[in-house]
Amino acid sequence: MIRILTIGETMTQLSDLTLADLDLFEGGAPWHIFDKLRAEAPIHWDAEEKPNSGFWSVTRYQDIVKVLRDPDTFTSTHFTNLEEVDAEQEEARRSLLETDGSRHRALRRLLQGEFTPQAVSGYETFLRGLTATTLDNAFAKGSFDFVEEVAADFPIRVLARMLDVPDHDTDKLIEWGNRMIGNTDPEHADILLEDPESEKYRLVPFRSPAALEVFEYGQNLANERRGKDGKDLVSTLINQVPSDGIPLSERDFNTYFLLLVVAGNETTRHTISHTMNYLIDNPEQMALLQAEPELIPWAVEEFIRLASPVYHFRRTATKDVEFQGTEIKKGQKVVPWFASGNRDSTIFTDPYKMDVKRNPNEHMAFGRGGPHMCLGNSLARLEVRIMFEDLLSRVDKVERVGDIDHLRSNFVNGIKRFPVKVTLR
Repeated sequence: MIRILTIGETMTQLSDLTLADLDLFEGGAPWHIFDKLRAEAPIHWDAEEKPNSGFWSVTRYQDIVKVLRDPDTFTSTHFTNLEEVDAEQEEARRSLLETDGSRHRALRRLLQGEFTPQAVSGYETFLRGLTATTLDNAFAKGSFDFVEEVAADFPIRVLARMLDVPDHDTDKLIEWGNRMIGNTDPEHADILLEDPESEKYRLVPFRSPAALEVFEYGQNLANERRGKDGKDLVSTLINQVPSDGIPLSERDFNTYFLLLVVAGNETTRHTISHTMNYLIDNPEQMALLQAEPELIPWAVEEFIRLASPVYHFRRTATKDVEFQGTEIKKGQKVVPWFASGNRDSTIFTDPYKMDVKRNPNEHMAFGRGGPHMCLGNSLARLEVRIMFEDLLSRVDKVERVGDIDHLRSNFVNGIKRFPVKVTLR
């Protein structure tokens, strides 16, 4: 039996430690554990309960970069979450994330043009209007849940615009994302990932019934738009053939659409929430940005680094390899912990300090090079920038008026509830 350490316990034996322990993440990121691993065991074996077989945790920035930039040795094709899947599950659940090489490039190019800096800049006017409406509605309440009223509401409405779906469907999109990403949190999951009942859903993403609902919703949109000249993301996916000449299968479309629903909402949502929390704890940084709003576009990089909304994306060794003095066997899971890399003091001076002028700031919240760099990074940056340009111009003070509830997950660094009181200027 693996002995699990509690958050406050002194770690004397690194062999006792496993980042597979979800309890370590209930109060947010276990930063002290990442610190210890970087210092003492940067390539660390994490044991898991059966049927999983364990994984190598990679926690130093430069080592993470090496993993990300070597897909021939560390592939995504055998899944990118910690869950171990068999060949049938791999094929049934494969998405852009679990594809490498020429097929990955072809699938990525389908929508790449929609997410370039130039393309997303065309949404700026819409985003400013949406931000103003979101903040008007929230601030009118005085006290409110920042996640529900601001952080969750804003990015999902951007996604709805890009998918060309009605605003009244946004609550469904949020709910589906919660149920899938929260598959290890009893509050959100229909069936917890570790529950034997989840075996019924072994062939769908996150082993979640919500994935089937997303597939059905996406297929309905695809059927309506197939063969037409729409410019939305769904129309682009369903009416174009990838550059490798291999049409999207039904599975390809389903998993691509589901990825848009999740990635287009969850990561920006949590970045906005974490940023507001850090600004409350660093009032001098908030005051600086209010006095010099021209700093905000660059400050966004610090917001994203501190938030680190995705803890990791797993890889799998394609061969026996010696990596930084550690023997990694073919087929073993290798897990780059982006959140840890973003607190590496050899890269970031005083990494736990919020410094909105930090330069350089080559964080790895979107990855750090390699073929799987986040497709939507330009849109996320724009959304976060516009949100805080507007928000900081209006508020005099933002206070927490209750406890923050964190998502029980070692995949997404999420905030579920964040009660605040706002005093306007």
